[in-house]
Amino acid sequence: MARPVLLDVENQIAVITLNRPERRNAINQQLLIRLYDALDAVTVRDDVRVIIITGNGPSFCAGLDLGAIGKENLFDPRGNGSDLPDLMRACNKPIIAAVNGHAITGGFELALNCDFIIAAENAQFSDTHVRVGIHPGWGMTQLLQQTVGQRRAKQISFACQPIYAHTALAWGLVNEVLPREHLLDRAKTIAAQIVKADPQLLGVIKTLIENRNRSPLEQAFDQERSGFKQFLRDQISKFKS
Repeated sequence: MARPVLLDVENQIAVITLNRPERRNAINQQLLIRLYDALDAVTVRDDVRVIIITGNGPSFCAGLDLGAIGKENLFDPRGNGSDLPDLMRACNKPIIAAVNGHAITGGFELALNCDFIIAAENAQFSDTHVRVGIHPGWGMTQLLQQTVGQRRAKQISFACQPIYAHTALAWGLVNEVLPREHLLDRAKTIAAQIVKADPQLLGVIKTLIENRNRSPLEQAFDQERSGFKQFLRDQISKFKS
């Protein structure tokens, strides 16, 4: 049986590939276990600076495998209480979603949990929670409206209609759209540019940007300025020593 998730590391870039193409990379317990293991691994590996998540075959991820619901442990697949949003927030390295096809419901949420999304021309995004009767749990109701605004998020989640790549680009859901055959190479090019950054400061900048999700503007601004003041104090101390 093929491994449900593949992990390849080269030039400090990790590519995590969902690998159930015969099921459109639908989420079952084994895929979750391997995905969570891969995220844990790349978070602590010193030879990984940037992570790309993509899918094998015509789909990025079709969401939950409906045949697994009620039969497999999809809430706590490893039995240790870890969940996807927690693992991705615990990773202080940039995570790029390279969406190569359908990103549906849970697959859409997986992409939204990444730092940003680039998409193939054939990509489409759908939230079908209300149609299939599955309660969201990976941030759909919050991350989607944060990305496209509340009114567009309501349209996407209420109507369950697919949002195609160029509309997703116009709405600010994805950063770039390009031919499918160039998608992974482009993701690696962006990742290679990020690899050149100072890793410690990159983590700081990522945290400061994300502070705005949890704090009012004034407080988030103060956190940035406080860090800058500490940086200057550290530089003075180094100069004196």
